[in-house]
Amino acid sequence: MGKKILVVDDEPKIVRVVRAYLERAGFQVLSAYSGQEALDRFRQEDPALIVLDLMLPDLDGMDVARAIRRESEVPIIMLTARGEEADRVAGLELGADDYVVKPFNPRELVARVRAVLRRAEGIPRPRLIEAGDLQIDLDRHEVRLGGKRVDLTPTEFQLLATMAEQPGRVFTRLQLIDALYGTTYATSDRTVDTHIKNLRRKIEPDPKNPQHILTVHGVGYKFHAPDASETPSPQLRARREERSAS
Repeated sequence: MGKKILVVDDEPKIVRVVRAYLERAGFQVLSAYSGQEALDRFRQEDPALIVLDLMLPDLDGMDVARAIRRESEVPIIMLTARGEEADRVAGLELGADDYVVKPFNPRELVARVRAVLRRAEGIPRPRLIEAGDLQIDLDRHEVRLGGKRVDLTPTEFQLLATMAEQPGRVFTRLQLIDALYGTTYATSDRTVDTHIKNLRRKIEPDPKNPQHILTVHGVGYKFHAPDASETPSPQLRARREERSAS
């Protein structure tokens, strides 16, 4: 039996079409036609991925995504008739991994489902990247900050891992899009910017003054891993904290 995909849309015709294409691709498809039904099925069935429409009759898709993100990092692909960039960015900021704007090609949706699931599964890499208090375990697909686990979406982890494996290298937005989605994927630079913003909020002590994910103006982003000379010792940090407290 293939992975479970929960498809949420209040238009039965769209659900039928998406179901047909996903089942043909080997997935097991669950369906929901309202926001509350989507939450119920998500909690009951534990799907591997959710295709979520924004325009629902009871709970707005944004509210559904917000509720899901409080409980899980399950991959979410937003499915919406809203073409405005602000709506797409809002969905990404809530933790969605991708979006598809109606009308859409069902084959493209299947391709995006596969791409997001590949990122969610990750590629085992027996390495641990350390940058100050930040640890990125590429083998376990896990990130810790100060010893505490940080919950990242699959897309956020892939983005962080891509840059952290080559610290100091400047990546253009196009290169990061290629690393996340592949060369044939059509999306905007703003998508990468939104994921970077979400990452900084989760791993930076001060997201407005990032230490790890740095902006290279006019080019893109790079990952900064401070060396030992830049990382203060625990004793030095304690003295600094004492001075700041006094």
